[in-house]
Amino acid sequence: MKKISIVYWSGTGNTEIMAQAISKGASDNSEVKLVRAEDATKEDILNADAVAIGCPSMGAEELESEYMEPFIASFENIDLNEKPMILFGSYDWGDGEWMREWDERMKNYGANILQEGLIAHLSPEDEDLHKCEEIGKKLASI
Repeated sequence: MKKISIVYWSGTGNTEIMAQAISKGASDNSEVKLVRAEDATKEDILNADAVAIGCPSMGAEELESEYMEPFIASFENIDLNEKPMILFGSYDWGDGEWMREWDERMKNYGANILQEGLIAHLSPEDEDLHKCEEIGKKLASI
């Protein structure tokens, strides 16, 4: 059975809702570990067959600075060895620059970014949640 890790940080609950929908999509065909960034370890990423990582846009389109940014930065000198990965998160304003930069950053760390990061404006709508479930299915099929 595939091991899928979903690591996320959520301030208002929107990104958490997305994480839960990804978990729902993956859970039929895999063992899913859903973990908040403040409780995550590098092993949650390194020991998984595929990974989803979620964080909303904060400030000037940046990752959350207390938990998610240090967690992501901890992979800078670790080769992710083409780890299959999809990023996701919610936002309030801007055009998704934080997600494009984050996708590129994770590619530079050695991740195999399977698709452009999924962003949802504020609270995810039904269409966004459907896309999240599809991400879960995609990760489980790797």
